[in-house]
Amino acid sequence: MKTFSTLLIGCMLVCILPLQAQESSIQRLTQLMQDYPVMGLSVAVVKEGKVVHTQALGWKEEGKEPLETTDLFRIASISKSFTATALLQLVEKKVLSLDDDVSSLIGFQIRNPKFPDTMITLRMLLSHTSSINDQQGYFTLDALHPEKNANWQGAYNAYAPGKGYEYCNLNFNLAGAILEKYSGLRFDAYIQENILQPLGLYGGYDVDQLDKSRLATLYAYQRDSAKFIASPAAYVSKSEELKIYVPGYSTPIFSPTGGMKISAPDLAKYLLLHMNYGKVGTTRIISTANAKAMQTPLSTDENYGLALWKTDVLLPGVELVGHTGSAYGLYSALFFNPAEKYGFVVISNGCDPTEEEGYIRVIRRAIQILHEEWIVKP
Repeated sequence: MKTFSTLLIGCMLVCILPLQAQESSIQRLTQLMQDYPVMGLSVAVVKEGKVVHTQALGWKEEGKEPLETTDLFRIASISKSFTATALLQLVEKKVLSLDDDVSSLIGFQIRNPKFPDTMITLRMLLSHTSSINDQQGYFTLDALHPEKNANWQGAYNAYAPGKGYEYCNLNFNLAGAILEKYSGLRFDAYIQENILQPLGLYGGYDVDQLDKSRLATLYAYQRDSAKFIASPAAYVSKSEELKIYVPGYSTPIFSPTGGMKISAPDLAKYLLLHMNYGKVGTTRIISTANAKAMQTPLSTDENYGLALWKTDVLLPGVELVGHTGSAYGLYSALFFNPAEKYGFVVISNGCDPTEEEGYIRVIRRAIQILHEEWIVKP
């Protein structure tokens, strides 16, 4: 039988250990930001089914306003997993199938001209195996519409659909348009109603529906001058485009491929959804089978599944699942270990873009610090 003193010591350790991890990780992250150019850094740690640590360091607006944990960032390509998750909800409702012909879904020809008899499927879009590329741009579906772009053939690679991999933003803007067409809701509204709101998260794709005072300014780092330059294009209003909006076609203005705006703590709560195979608490968003399918690589060379990939490079010898993002000077990362039930969100609104082992050095090292302080040491 445990004595009162034993219980007291146990309770004290429970309180002291998180404080030690918090102080040590903040100290080490602060040193990291002193060692390398970083405007701001917002991080979150998930462990044993909950968010155990959040911290914001540096500037939201250079020299004027410090970064807060509640501040929002355009998280770039991590946004792709929201699009894939939403489409899998429609798959579960049997509205469409991952193996449907994208031409039939979108309503105009989506065919690689070198392989006209090979169908391009929704699964191929979500896994970057469609043979589509971004060479004709990706901010409008005109890029691969035969009647609107005389050079549409340039939007396809030389290999057959399903036989190669190339990371392509146009894949997900096209997928977002399909989501909109078959859900009957505008893309941003669908994500709000079917993912963000059920999970109690604040964010979205339409900047005009967000508290703009919470948007963290994004900065591109200029190596030649060693200065940060603000990137106002990250949060441009789409109010004018919405006046002539065509549902199921104009969708790329919201950037299903990279336009989600959300805070690091709320992104960490979203991480729980995928770490727990489709649900958070009692709220299920997608089935266990589909959540696992998102994490299962379809390209063995790239280890990419459906908007999520596996890597053992961020933490050598440890396999993590997640995604990175980069746009307008921002760098972001969401990665988790579904077996050990821990994960990390790291977002910088501007840092030196030097890579280390294929990842942005500052982001990679921040994840390693958080892993050591919150997962290894305890």
